[in-house]
Amino acid sequence: MPDSTLITHPLAPVWNEESKVLLLGTMPSPKSRQLGFFYMHPQNRFWRVLSQVFSENLALPNNAADTQAAIRERRDFLLRHKLALWDVLASCQIEGASDSSIRREIPNDFSKILSESKISRVFFTGQKAASLWKKHCAALYEERFHLQVHTLPSTSPANARFTIDDLIEEYQIVHESTLS
Repeated sequence: MPDSTLITHPLAPVWNEESKVLLLGTMPSPKSRQLGFFYMHPQNRFWRVLSQVFSENLALPNNAADTQAAIRERRDFLLRHKLALWDVLASCQIEGASDSSIRREIPNDFSKILSESKISRVFFTGQKAASLWKKHCAALYEERFHLQVHTLPSTSPANARFTIDDLIEEYQIVHESTLS
């Protein structure tokens, strides 16, 4: 088993004043940290699922130039659909990308995002993100900002129980939440 490492979240949240929905994971994977954006491991199904849910094509990067273009495309996609994206944790000790190994966690501060946007729905991209939110953030933000929270299945390849079609069906609620 690899040694756990203390990781400080390197990615800024994606959001603007028009954001209605906040999608939250736990902490970016090593591949996402290396490439500089959320859910960039090629095996993670997050972007494939969202592109299907919103009926858009998002290109898969093949090289460094493609990666930068893909990041811009994904950022634009999120903002165009009134989505915000970040992670529950600002730092934690973690082994690789294993959410089950997370400890010594410190949550992000969501005050600015929630007070300066239209976010009323928060979706967790897995059980661990939901449990970390409940442990560190629910009491601080849910009532104050009148948030509705919902846990979605993880798009990680480790969550083989859910097929891509299952995930697309589960994530339709994200699209529906941006329409109201």
